[in-house]
Amino acid sequence: MRLHVVTGKGGTGKTTVAASLALALASGGRKVLLVEVEGRQGIAQIFDLPPLPYEERKIAVAPSGGDVFALAIDPEAAMLEYMEMFYGMRSAGRALTKMGIVDFATTVAPGFRDVLVTGKTTEAVRRRNRNGRRVYDAVVLDAPPTGRIARFLNVTQEVAGLAKVGPIKNHSELVNNVVKSPETAVHFVTLLEEMPVQETLDGIAELRAAGLPPGGIFVNMVRESLLPQAALDTAVKGRFDAGELVLGLKAAGVADGAEATAMAEALAEEVVEHAHRTELEKAERETLGGAGLTSYELPLLADGVDLAGLYELAESMRTQGAA
Repeated sequence: MRLHVVTGKGGTGKTTVAASLALALASGGRKVLLVEVEGRQGIAQIFDLPPLPYEERKIAVAPSGGDVFALAIDPEAAMLEYMEMFYGMRSAGRALTKMGIVDFATTVAPGFRDVLVTGKTTEAVRRRNRNGRRVYDAVVLDAPPTGRIARFLNVTQEVAGLAKVGPIKNHSELVNNVVKSPETAVHFVTLLEEMPVQETLDGIAELRAAGLPPGGIFVNMVRESLLPQAALDTAVKGRFDAGELVLGLKAAGVADGAEATAMAEALAEEVVEHAHRTELEKAERETLGGAGLTSYELPLLADGVDLAGLYELAESMRTQGAA
């Protein structure tokens, strides 16, 4: 795969997964471009960098060598680049920008904005150096949320009402050829919760209906169970006895008497809650399995997401064969 599109419901860690995937793909000496299109500067924040300009620049070294470059696409700058590339009108484009025409055009025809940002991304996928080799081994796109992903990627349909012939149509077809190629995969990021899982399934269905290529499912922030299955089964059935906890607390010298009883009852409530959550997560896993896509589970990082955490997630992806 050369183009990896990463989408997900807000709050699922979409940008974190995209950044980790870029590191994983670059491992071993490869060159990967990480792109964002929403103007949030999420890549800069997660790598603890100043805001990124509209240019490709190296931001990280991957495990075992390899480089990750980043690009924060600005629709206005992409418009100027587009006008120069297809019309030779960069100076005129700057004048139009001052008049607010760019904002007007992308507001009246929002599909054109998507053409601009996806166009820049797919140009990086297609780009070759003087020796004819691809400049980037892979491109990772931190894309809009799941509810908008099919429309965002379905470029040809979005610009159908804008142009039947000419540069805009030709440009959209170039983009579409990359997006719908076998070298592209659209990955979904989710949590083991009902709403993100349902939105993921809806997004996959929309992609398939549009003839777009779904990739894998990244189940993020997975918490391992700290209790044996037998204890979980007992707790779910409501037969968990806090008496054993009282004896254990007394034997360990942690607490005694009424204090041990109160602490044991509080712990028992947490055990029951944990058991029910584990059962719900198990059910959501089975629901995701119905999508027929490969799933990768990424651990919840106890210390939060920092650069070390990104490398940890990247290693988990590589171990599971996601990169």
